[in-house]
Amino acid sequence: MNSRIKKGVLAVILTSTLLFSGCGYNTLQAKDEAVIGSWSEVQNQYQRRADLVPNLVNVVKGYATHEEKVLTEVTQARANVAGLKVDKDVLENPELFKKYQEAQSQMTGALSRLLAVTENYPDLKANEQFRDLQVQLEGTENRIAVARNRYIATVQDYNTYVRQFPQAMTAKVIGMKPKPNFSAETSAQKAPTVSFN
Repeated sequence: MNSRIKKGVLAVILTSTLLFSGCGYNTLQAKDEAVIGSWSEVQNQYQRRADLVPNLVNVVKGYATHEEKVLTEVTQARANVAGLKVDKDVLENPELFKKYQEAQSQMTGALSRLLAVTENYPDLKANEQFRDLQVQLEGTENRIAVARNRYIATVQDYNTYVRQFPQAMTAKVIGMKPKPNFSAETSAQKAPTVSFN
């Protein structure tokens, strides 16, 4: 009887392995990790931009002292972004994701207004440090766009897979749901334009 129990347990293990390999469990895990990885890259690029802001504000402040409102907006936008707790929960909660996206849009808008104001200060535009920061900011905005596009594609792939049969059943059992994605808003902000005129 002991060998019958062993054979029965072995049959259950073999059947479970075959069922799990056919239900998409491993692929769900791989796609979830891909989403997390691409999200990390988005965060990394946004952090890079946030790190440039204090230097940019300080350089502009030296030339454009009566543009306090714009400088305050940029500083406040950076504080809002820095104040957000960003972890894996953001990927699971559409409301938190939307708050994150709104804070980043606010930062983009504030930077756009700051760069528009600098057009009124020819000495500032001639400042080498300011020009270097503008180039770094432009490069970072491009990196943000690339990282967001990768994230959007990765989430689309994940969400499509999680909704297909039979993996939709597996996803439901293990608690995996579609993830929120970036969306264009009607008041979407453009990336700051950098001009060396």
